[in-house]
Amino acid sequence: MTTSETSRFVRLHVELVLEVAEPEALSDAAHERIAADEYMQDTERAQAGSAVREDPAEALAYLVDPVDFVSEVPGVDLAQASWSCEQIEYDPEAEEWDLDEDEN
Repeated sequence: MTTSETSRFVRLHVELVLEVAEPEALSDAAHERIAADEYMQDTERAQAGSAVREDPAEALAYLVDPVDFVSEVPGVDLAQASWSCEQIEYDPEAEEWDLDEDEN
């Protein structure tokens, strides 16, 4: 690819920290999404169901889709996406979580 061809592509980095205030509601919503997935095989559906009951990060991963973030943005087509969720230790007062690090 030439420079002019590659300059059309933009990598968007987004980092979110979410507090799971209602784990059961999150898990229930993930179960609904899994049940509605017509392409998921029964064995995969059973494994996914267990995973979202045990781990809020797994439930979130089934509910958040990066395609939804850009599907309504005019003039762009999603070329590639990946995402993951994990439980973390979070202290909003810690320097490592300062999102304004460029201003320091």
